[in-house]
Amino acid sequence: MKLYSGPLSMFGAKAEIACHEKSIEFELEFVPFSLSDLYSPKHVVVERVNPKAQVPVLVDGKLEIFDSTQIFEYLEDVYPEPPLWPRNEVQRARARLAELKSDEVFFPNVVCLMPAGAKRVGPEGVAAARRAIQTLYTDLEDSLTTDYLVGDFSYADIAFYMASYFAGFLGEAIPEACPRLIEWQGRVRARSAVRRVVEPMTAFLGSHGIEAA
Repeated sequence: MKLYSGPLSMFGAKAEIACHEKSIEFELEFVPFSLSDLYSPKHVVVERVNPKAQVPVLVDGKLEIFDSTQIFEYLEDVYPEPPLWPRNEVQRARARLAELKSDEVFFPNVVCLMPAGAKRVGPEGVAAARRAIQTLYTDLEDSLTTDYLVGDFSYADIAFYMASYFAGFLGEAIPEACPRLIEWQGRVRARSAVRRVVEPMTAFLGSHGIEAA
């Protein structure tokens, strides 16, 4: 099994953490990336497999797939232990929805804080994105009643942890007004699979003078 990702790919980090959580043996290859040129030149495998030419891409024998959520689903089918989706159907649906909201509702606001995103949406768009991030933090704080987002640790926690990790570097860390969410963040960060992925990312950003807020 081979995973194509990048040193600052939030979605690639999701897939990498999932592989580590399941103790899957895999080869990790970072595609060309720099803060100035981003993903350039495009990797030939990534271009062939993903019409968007984006990581992550997973190759397992003759199977070639892309998109972190699709990779989650494949890993869960092939390596069901330990489970990263809840066994209960209702809880599993809730976890899948939480993962989707992280990717499709929360993270697009984070993207607006990045240099290219900020240029695209302008100052008013950046301000709106910051407000939306803080509102989502508050909503999660109010709904968080267990150690993890939906029952036991799941793909939903992986997704939102990585999205909030990047938000923190862009000046929108989880606020002190959300103590349960801060505790959740620390609980996820302490997992060995998460540390194996996040610590090199933090070092990469630090080497370019970018520190967490």
